[in-house]
Amino acid sequence: MHQNTVLLLILVLPVRHCYQDKEEVVLWMNTVGPYHNRQETYKYFSLPFCVGSKKSISHYHETLGEALQGVELEFSGLDIKFKDDVMQTTYCEVDLDKGRRDAFVYAIKNHYWYQMYIDDLPIWGIVGEADENGEDYYLWTYKKLEIGFNGNRIVDVNLTSEGKVKLVPNTKIQMSYSVKWKKSDVKFEDRFDKYLDPSFFQHRIHWFSIFNSFMMVIFLVGLVSMILMRTLRKDYARYSKEEEMDDMDRDLGDEYGWKQVHGDVFRPSSHPLIFSSLIGSGCQIFAVSLIVIIVAMIEDLYTERGSMLSTAIFVYAATSPVNGYFGGSLYARQGGRRWIKQMFIGAFLIPAMVCGTAFFINFIAIYYHASRAIPFATMVAVCCICFFVILPLNLVGTILGRNLSGQPNFPCRVNAVPRPIPEKKWFMEPAVIVCLGGILPFGSIFIEMYFIFTSFWAYKIYYVYGFMMLVLVILCIVTVCVTIVCTYFLLNAEDYRWQWTSFLSAASTAIYVYMYSFYYYFFKTKMYGLFQTSFYFGYMAVFSTALGIMCGAIGYMGTSAFVRKIYTNVKID
Repeated sequence: MHQNTVLLLILVLPVRHCYQDKEEVVLWMNTVGPYHNRQETYKYFSLPFCVGSKKSISHYHETLGEALQGVELEFSGLDIKFKDDVMQTTYCEVDLDKGRRDAFVYAIKNHYWYQMYIDDLPIWGIVGEADENGEDYYLWTYKKLEIGFNGNRIVDVNLTSEGKVKLVPNTKIQMSYSVKWKKSDVKFEDRFDKYLDPSFFQHRIHWFSIFNSFMMVIFLVGLVSMILMRTLRKDYARYSKEEEMDDMDRDLGDEYGWKQVHGDVFRPSSHPLIFSSLIGSGCQIFAVSLIVIIVAMIEDLYTERGSMLSTAIFVYAATSPVNGYFGGSLYARQGGRRWIKQMFIGAFLIPAMVCGTAFFINFIAIYYHASRAIPFATMVAVCCICFFVILPLNLVGTILGRNLSGQPNFPCRVNAVPRPIPEKKWFMEPAVIVCLGGILPFGSIFIEMYFIFTSFWAYKIYYVYGFMMLVLVILCIVTVCVTIVCTYFLLNAEDYRWQWTSFLSAASTAIYVYMYSFYYYFFKTKMYGLFQTSFYFGYMAVFSTALGIMCGAIGYMGTSAFVRKIYTNVKID
């Protein structure tokens, strides 16, 4: 437990390397795969490339985030030293039999690119090219590296592929490289700027979508305030007048609406164990999203391989008490007795969903020999974090929640017998409210979804975390406003089943996000085949579900505060 925690802590902090003159600089070979699908990757040496003559290196470390993302660095065997130029040098020879030629031809036909790293800077190169007729295929055999340095740090790397050689069976192909060092004015802090795409992420459409969502928030908050203040004032006035009526007048009067269900509105939800576990998990996902976005804004996490995932895992483990506190206290307030079972379900709900999906996709990745396959040791490490970090912290949160806010101090007494729910119009049914509830929250985030999807499924580095923070705040406000309005209409129809309705109406945002992912897959990507399809839809299902649970929890918490407020202000005999 202690080692895992220390490892995760170290991963959050960026690692920087300074070099002495003629010190070893390692060129790592990472992956190779089709350009049209960034997520389908294989080990670089799964193609019959040859390795340089240098056998040993002085340092190597792999982080948990890298292992989970399928980053498996292999040493190129090229001898590169800091500020030491290398003229064109042959480093190995490929004996091109028919099988190896066919492997290279397949890679060239499918537009395979490879990725390398020098000092954490990514470098991309193309395997080869075909002639116009598609009959002859050529391999690039000469890697021309130009490395920029500022002081004792590497700030820039450029690769030029040269030496086009025709692929002819039963010949030998010599692979060569050269290294040229040059001084650069680029600051070390700014060395990743060339990989960013401001014209894409800071496009007017992006600004316009934020402005549009912001205007929606102002409109919604104003609408909710106006409807609720006018309606509630009228309701309060009517109810206070009713107190002065005699019994005959009251019987003849039009008493209806949300006050009628005051004896049932605080009745425990159906399936309280699952419900409180979902609310606890949603609160934790919200806390993780908020903290990770803040860390990303401060630390520029995109500059470190796998650091975003490593940070998310560490923050998720550290915020487990949040899950336990909100889930445990809600379960206690609803009169739940099996609190240990609730704690286990709450602790493992999200990890089980993520790990289950990842392991399923892992089997497909192993079958395809893809680099995305997660090593067994990494799986064990993740399981250890779940059992030895997440579970104990969740237990602490549950105990605190039960003791500090587990008392059912409701403003109204709960009736012994539930009142019957009257007939109502079709659009007031919980199922209809649930379906409609997610439309506006989705409308406030769907353009941001396009940018997030593009950064994950295409060659874009997402770096505008300020936008993401704004969108998260807007999403929370819109979700709370919409669920409050939905719940008010439901209670006015004298239906007191508001807990699940408020949760599901907000969570239905996830259904629209998942539907949008289908549109994105068919119209914005060029993916195909079992591996790519299962990888895409598997992880999109995980993302959508987590987003839905978070929105549902936010919607429920806001609605719960609203319901408590209105029933506190009504004087009930």
